[in-house]
Amino acid sequence: MGKRAIITGITGQDGSYLAELLLEKGYEVTGVVRRASTPNLRRVEHLLDRITLRPGDLLDQLSLMRIIEDVGPDEFYNLAAMSFVPASWDQPMLTGEFNSQGVTRVLEAIRHVNKRIRIYQASSSEMYGRVREVPQTEMTPFYPRSPYGVSKVFGHYITVNYRESYDLFAVSGILFNHESPRRGLEFVTRKVTNGVAAIKLGLTDQLSLGNRDACRDWGYAKDYVRAMWLMLQQDKADDYVIATGVSHSVQKLVEVAFGHAGLDWKAYVRTDPAFIRPAEVDHLIGDASKAKQELGWQPSVTFEELIAMMVDADLARLSGGSSPVLTPELR
Repeated sequence: MGKRAIITGITGQDGSYLAELLLEKGYEVTGVVRRASTPNLRRVEHLLDRITLRPGDLLDQLSLMRIIEDVGPDEFYNLAAMSFVPASWDQPMLTGEFNSQGVTRVLEAIRHVNKRIRIYQASSSEMYGRVREVPQTEMTPFYPRSPYGVSKVFGHYITVNYRESYDLFAVSGILFNHESPRRGLEFVTRKVTNGVAAIKLGLTDQLSLGNRDACRDWGYAKDYVRAMWLMLQQDKADDYVIATGVSHSVQKLVEVAFGHAGLDWKAYVRTDPAFIRPAEVDHLIGDASKAKQELGWQPSVTFEELIAMMVDADLARLSGGSSPVLTPELR
């Protein structure tokens, strides 16, 4: 009989790729979804006959305990979060409830139901914020620069605390930015690739962006969920940085995306101060040496290949006869 896994955040980018990976490996997969009048299942529609969805919420510990008791999982992947950094400035309290106390509720639920369940917690490179060293490793001090980053630091350390206090097999993956055609339209990579596709198809004539000097370490989400799984297959629970080790500016992202579509970015891109963060994170670049050595993990897709893949996917989607799904800035 195959292993059983629970994924919170299964309807997101990472959750959908992780569900595919686990199904390929013979797992029984249960996804936890929040109740909504209009469920957002588009990323997992192709999996609905192979996975089980259960209503639950990181704000409701009892719902988590019931699901864990019913499913009896071997592994629990906590990917659910308030994940859009700019929105955390508008909803700092709710961000903390999901990303900080929500993690504690997951850990408490597992501690009370079955301490043998292996837990993956999704940490973030945003925890480094105003970076103390370049590149960033597992030992680099955190200096978060947003309510999102602060909440993720709490989630990270409470996971470490439960591992050390209660002997749980609990790991945190410090994942740097990871993208794909399934990335939400509000994130800058997808905003750019979707904008390029819309401009190429004549659906709009400009793209508004914030700070184009910010640098990020961007990788392919499908590679990164493989690292999540690898962390839970080890003999010892530990935390790992997952990154490509190559950093690019938003400006470089713009140039690659427009260049792939055969467009001159200078004719379409403008800076809008409304998209500048109150406190910017300037230069994130990860050192994944530990993950490469201990997990045998390697990224398989380059930055240029990733952006080309995303532009092509948005071109296909927007030219497919359906109504364009554009960000408010592009409408």
